[in-house]
Amino acid sequence: MESNELKLIKQPLQERLLRFAPHVFIGVILLIFPFLLSPYLQSMMTKVFIFAIFAMSLDVIFGYTGLISLCHAAFFGVGGYTCGILIVRYGIESFWIVAPCGILMAGLIAAVFGIVALRVSGTYFLLVTFALGELLFSVATKWTSMTGGSYGLPGIPPPDLGLQWFNWNATSFYYFAFLVLIICLFLLYQLIHSPFGHALQGIREHEARMECLGYNVLAYKYIAFIVSGMFAGVAGVLFGYFNGLIGPMHLGIMTSALVMLMVIIGSAGTLLGPIIGAAVIIFVEHFAAIYTPERWPLILGAVFIISVKYFRAGIGVHVLRFWKKV
Repeated sequence: MESNELKLIKQPLQERLLRFAPHVFIGVILLIFPFLLSPYLQSMMTKVFIFAIFAMSLDVIFGYTGLISLCHAAFFGVGGYTCGILIVRYGIESFWIVAPCGILMAGLIAAVFGIVALRVSGTYFLLVTFALGELLFSVATKWTSMTGGSYGLPGIPPPDLGLQWFNWNATSFYYFAFLVLIICLFLLYQLIHSPFGHALQGIREHEARMECLGYNVLAYKYIAFIVSGMFAGVAGVLFGYFNGLIGPMHLGIMTSALVMLMVIIGSAGTLLGPIIGAAVIIFVEHFAAIYTPERWPLILGAVFIISVKYFRAGIGVHVLRFWKKV
């Protein structure tokens, strides 16, 4: 017979393993996917990984802090544009220089935007972020000599990792994007489950109460806004390398709205939800582009309505509930 103390020690370990089991299972499936998929479908999955990082970055401020931002694509686009400009305009090809610069530039823009946007709240915050995003969209469109204007900035090659023996193809980029997704997921998990992350959730639930408890709510929001922008910059850098082209549309309102739908459909306030939402939107967009490309906005709206009506908390929450029942 095991002692009661030993049972109490084992139970939390079992619960922890059970909690992480679906993540491990999904990770193993994704690792073997390239052996089962064509290069084209591998590229689609790579795009899902990139937009999953993008959606998770928005979830930091939207799902965990309660800030509805319409300029999040600006940080995504800045990361991609910084990557493209350094490579195409200045000939700096090293990934270890270009990628950090793209992430830091996205964080810098987020820091500047945060100073302006976080002075207001509610609907006014939404409108200010929309205006800031459109301002950057206008800069990207008009600054033709640097950004390529409305045609975008083409000619971005795959990442130069400094490894002479390494060759890029659909499979290698798949694993590269998957590795970055895992790193971002781990870092965001640590952030959300830290005292800082718990404070963000407290601000989301009752901002005034957190102020009464002595928390500097504005500082917490500001830091979350910058961190969120930097992770969006990671996705932007990856997308620039993956797509080979970055354009004004990638930092416009449509991209911001699209990634917000990914978070809402997947489940805001969860790390698994944005990944599911990104996969749903990317694959629905793919099939819509094949059969009825002109009806893509209508199909996207229908997916959103069905999700809100039948999966009100998002698909991710229902998946987690199903796993707990099983």
